[in-house]
Amino acid sequence: MLVHIVMWRLKERTEHGTRAENAAKIKEMLDALPAAIPQVKRLQVSARVVESSPETHLVLYSEFENEADLKTYAGHPRHQECVAFIKAVVEERRVVDYQTD
Repeated sequence: MLVHIVMWRLKERTEHGTRAENAAKIKEMLDALPAAIPQVKRLQVSARVVESSPETHLVLYSEFENEADLKTYAGHPRHQECVAFIKAVVEERRVVDYQTD
């Protein structure tokens, strides 16, 4: 199993809305992806970050069978719509992919 984790720090305000509004929109968009992209085995999104350093406003946890499935997800048009919106509202992005035993 391949785990894909992304953490974002969002801009306080953008033309799309406040940080909270944008976080909610990102969550809504990402939560819809498993229904559209069968390679997604598990996906969770949360803006309820208890503690982080550096500051993080939104976290994505997702699982894929392998790297090929992650690449399919990454290139999927529905995911690319999310990416375009996220790029417009994000200050910083951190990502880690790791293989489970």
